[in-house]
Amino acid sequence: MARTTTFKLGKSSNPTMTKEDINKLIEKKAFELYEKRGRKPGHSTDDWLEAERIVKGKLASR
Repeated sequence: MARTTTFKLGKSSNPTMTKEDINKLIEKKAFELYEKRGRKPGHSTDDWLEAERIVKGKLASR
């Protein structure tokens, strides 16, 4: 069974997300950052860390 992490996401949202769900959100945001930078390779770690900061910040603020 997947581990779950609980985040407040509002009344209409599911209050629990798995680490897998969060990683999917981070992956999507990292790809958006990659595209925004013009699809230039060599910054995947930077994109991932920035995406992680953005996604976890949004989840924590809800």
